[in-house]
Amino acid sequence: MSRDKTSTYEGFTAEERAAMKEHAEQTKKEARRGSRADKAAEAARDVLAKIAEMPDSDRIMAERVHAVVTANAPTLAPKLWYGMPAYALDGKVVCFFQSADKFKARYATLGFNDLAQLDEGTMWATSFALTEVTAEVEARIAALVRQAVG
Repeated sequence: MSRDKTSTYEGFTAEERAAMKEHAEQTKKEARRGSRADKAAEAARDVLAKIAEMPDSDRIMAERVHAVVTANAPTLAPKLWYGMPAYALDGKVVCFFQSADKFKARYATLGFNDLAQLDEGTMWATSFALTEVTAEVEARIAALVRQAVG
């Protein structure tokens, strides 16, 4: 597959650069924290604070996703990942919520990394667009999260 020679790579968007900077700052902050329990409690507070900063449409969805994930996969620890709420197992992110506002997208995203056990044959979804979190969507998220942690 050839690349159009008239197009040029313009690098990362401002939003992507900001997310990478936020990730670097969060990594440094995590390294400075005290005991494991202190780290977990502070990380959970950071996630809730980040959710509270979101515009209403994203905040409402993120709060509901957070509640569903923490209720259905208590082994996952909340943490910030590239400035977004994420849920990790042994420090490795299993799933995350990405605000529509942060990347100027038309929908928020619930994503799963390769650690998630969502395998379904030879092809399966690893991210889902969210425009509203209804009771039906909550049930689907709960099932996905339970499957992700096996």
